Amino acid sequence: RQYDLTNSRYQLCFGTDPIAANRQVSYATREWGNMLDHAKVAIVDPRFSSSAQKADEWLPIRPGTDSALALALAHVILVEGLWHKPFVGDFANGGRFVAGESVAEEDFEERYSHGLVQ
Repeated sequence: RQYDLTNSRYQLCFGTDPIAANRQVSYATREWGNMLDHAKVAIVDPRFSSSAQKADEWLPIRPGTDSALALALAHVILVEGLWHKPFVGDFANGGRFVAGESVAEEDFEERYSHGLVQ
């Protein structure tokens, strides 16, 4: 599977070093270099890796805390309605999330995404 690095405007990488990890994959190496010219790149990794050195922002975190950061990001995206609704879809109730309450799967009107993750 190839990621759409060509059209990416922001790349957030968790615990990976795309520059070092993809040296033998010509697509990734070529597109990563091109992407650095037109997109913002942030690397979430405890190590100051090769990719972190080239990134616009390095977010050093304690090992094992990346899942907490990912959940915090998801919380803000959902509560503030920051996802790309024309592509992903929206909730019938306008995306109002209430702490401690479940969201019914049938309330989500999906567009081009591939299934609601449970």
